[in-house]
Amino acid sequence: MQPRILLEKTRFDVTIKRLCHQLIEVHNDFSNTVIIGLQPRGIYLARRIQQELQNILKNKKVHCGELDTTFYRDDFRKKELIPNRTNIDFIIEDKNVVLVDDVLFTGRTIRAGLDAMLAFGRPKDVELMVLVDRRLSRHVPIQAKYVGITIDSISSQNVKVEWKETDGKDKITLLNK
Repeated sequence: MQPRILLEKTRFDVTIKRLCHQLIEVHNDFSNTVIIGLQPRGIYLARRIQQELQNILKNKKVHCGELDTTFYRDDFRKKELIPNRTNIDFIIEDKNVVLVDDVLFTGRTIRAGLDAMLAFGRPKDVELMVLVDRRLSRHVPIQAKYVGITIDSISSQNVKVEWKETDGKDKITLLNK
């Protein structure tokens, strides 16, 4: 079976803008809300969301951080994982946190992200944003509040998210292994 393109540049950009407007409906001016992108690939979506929100909100400061979950993963002793950098230079205590990742599949990375985030304080509320929700393969009961696209896929398929920052283009493809 051939790879299937799920989103390309124009629809990719529209999806990011839509997600931002959904966030604004709930969080208004972001004075009590922060964004945290999960390493390694959720940080690209988090940065894009931050940039777009600041454009829409006329350069209002939107705090955005990057969180490494390596040592909080339930499989970190089984795989050879390379730690990434955590960069959270703001307080999350009593803040609304929007946790961001590119693809939600089994939910294990998000679970690790929740554990890792608690090392920085206790947020008032945590919401999940993902670009792609692969809804049929959860191992833990986790659900995103903000979703770019939802797909039904089988475990033998992969979702490849390409970012112009690292891959030269914005594109989401469903691949067969």
